[in-house]
Amino acid sequence: MRRFLTRSWRYVLMLIKSVVAARRWLIAYVVLILLPASVLLYWYTQKSSQILDEEVTQTMLQTLKQAEINLNSRFDSIRDTSNAILMNPKLHTYLRESSSYAAQLDAMKELSYLIDNAQANPTVLRVRLFVDSSKYFSNERVNFFPWDSLLNRSWYPEVANAGGRMIWTGAYEETYIDKGDIYVVSNARVLRDPDRYDAFSGVLVIDVTVKTLEDILSTIQLNNQQHVYMLAPDGTIVLDKDRSLLGTKLKSDDVLQAMAGQGEGVTPIVKDKNQSYVVFTTVRSTGWKLVVEVPKAEISSRAVALNQVSGIVTLLGATLLFLLLVFILMAFVVRGLNNRMQTVIRMIRREGIERLDERTGAADGGGDLNLLEKSVDHLIRKVHDLMEETFRSRVQEREAQLRALQAQINPHFFYNMLDTINWIAIGHKAPEISQMIDGLARYFRLSLNKGQDVVSVTDELELAKVYLELQQSRFPRSFVFHIQVEGLLELYVMPKLTLQPIVENALLHGIRESERESGEIIIRARVEGEDLVLSVHDDGIGMAPELANRLLMEPRPDMKADGTGSSYGLYNVNERIKLFAGEEYGLTVQSEPGAGTTVTVRFKGVQREKQGPAL
Repeated sequence: MRRFLTRSWRYVLMLIKSVVAARRWLIAYVVLILLPASVLLYWYTQKSSQILDEEVTQTMLQTLKQAEINLNSRFDSIRDTSNAILMNPKLHTYLRESSSYAAQLDAMKELSYLIDNAQANPTVLRVRLFVDSSKYFSNERVNFFPWDSLLNRSWYPEVANAGGRMIWTGAYEETYIDKGDIYVVSNARVLRDPDRYDAFSGVLVIDVTVKTLEDILSTIQLNNQQHVYMLAPDGTIVLDKDRSLLGTKLKSDDVLQAMAGQGEGVTPIVKDKNQSYVVFTTVRSTGWKLVVEVPKAEISSRAVALNQVSGIVTLLGATLLFLLLVFILMAFVVRGLNNRMQTVIRMIRREGIERLDERTGAADGGGDLNLLEKSVDHLIRKVHDLMEETFRSRVQEREAQLRALQAQINPHFFYNMLDTINWIAIGHKAPEISQMIDGLARYFRLSLNKGQDVVSVTDELELAKVYLELQQSRFPRSFVFHIQVEGLLELYVMPKLTLQPIVENALLHGIRESERESGEIIIRARVEGEDLVLSVHDDGIGMAPELANRLLMEPRPDMKADGTGSSYGLYNVNERIKLFAGEEYGLTVQSEPGAGTTVTVRFKGVQREKQGPAL
């Protein structure tokens, strides 16, 4: 910890000295580049944001005007239908008083034909005629209604005083016998008898559904928080999704003041302490204003989105400017470094590398090249260390080659000596000794495997068998073992000495520590798909599952010479298998106290013809 803190402190001091040494370049960069670029970027951002705000609001206004054009088209269609009915020369003849029942039926028939033609307009929901209640057909209640039923309508006084002009009502709920309750907007006008102009002959009302108008308003997609509605010139809300506001006065005087004296526009306001924009235009056919309230934050976000492209261009420009300055600065720095390196090279050629070691303390003074001189000194010391390390590596490499040659000679001598001892035992008629010597020779021959790190699965199983036979000679009648093989395992190879440590654990730590007189070890080997699976099971003392898992996660101390101790060797075997086959392979241990232990080895099957270089 102390060493880490010391190194960190040295690094901080070196960084501070570097900054101090480069202070002139930093000051030049800040004054000549950073400050002007910051001011320019700030001005550009503000100006572009203002321009983009205007562009976004104008785009919103154009969207609103397009909706207004569509509304005008629908309202003009209703107006034309009303004028067509009014200009029918027989209309007033049919509406005059007539005592003849047959004449009234004929009048109703002709008027119905006229109304049916008018209702062919897809914008028209219903054409209604309000006539004198003395007429028989006034109670038809589909297209014909008594005049008296209009007297309780809030908009009737304005229609009656309009002198025959068309009056547009705000949205209201109307009940139809055949359609139920529907919100509509109506075009109403008084019909005057041409022969008696001062007398009313009826009232013509043409209805259009509010849904037809709202479908047009739904095309206005400015943002998710917009509020779209329509206002009469006196500030009465004539169309709004909130039906409870229909026919009421607009509560916000700020909105009315923002639109005062203007047919269309975009005006900022402060409503409920929140900044918003009022985007509005006038519907020519009705004189109503189509209004959308948009939070300013939403418009600013759209402006920021549009400003990203220009911001990227600005950022690229500033980056190129910065790189240009860095290039200029680096040109001066590289020039100074080149001069310094040339000086160092000349000194090495003239005085040798040893003399540079004497200059280590000469660079303690100030100056821009102080850090460079210290770095060069550090480099020289590093070169010395690397040269010594290279020499030691070559010596160790030579020793390793000698040991490898010696390792090739020693096994042959060892096998010959064991063979000699075996024949002597046979000559002295000692079959037990001969059998153990022969088994020992086979064990070492299989375990050494001519210096290779991979062996066939058959040889590995044979090695485990020889080891257990030797242990049976050492511990007579203390255990039995079985080897079960499924498939052509002689085609596969595996890391050498994989089973032997597991078998040794099963014998020494499982069966030998049990209080039973004899135990059993079962070795199984099989192929599962592309994997090779080997398992070693013993019926010994077992262990806790926590200990079994920990054996694969932690390296254990080495076993003592007599075979006792706490080492189980499973960690190293598990790591070797992962290196050989991959992280998804390795050992698993299943054990319970008193129930024995099963160690399973799983790795990817590698056949002899696909075998790569030895590990």
